[in-house]
Amino acid sequence: MNDKQPDNPLHGITLETILIQLVDYYGWTELGKIIDIRCFNYEPSIKSSLKFLRKTPWARTRVEELYLNKDDFE
Repeated sequence: MNDKQPDNPLHGITLETILIQLVDYYGWTELGKIIDIRCFNYEPSIKSSLKFLRKTPWARTRVEELYLNKDDFE
């Protein structure tokens, strides 16, 4: 049952975990520069960002891609 998505590197990782790790890694200011969306640049919070990302597929994709490739931005 656990092998339904063996090729998905994000399998088992929640969007909240991804976002928290990106904020810890970059901080809100840098994250807002990399992915220019309002919820990262104006009064950012995990809660408001999760709400936006869950409703906006293109933004969620950008966040997930950044998470997977974050070592490339060092």
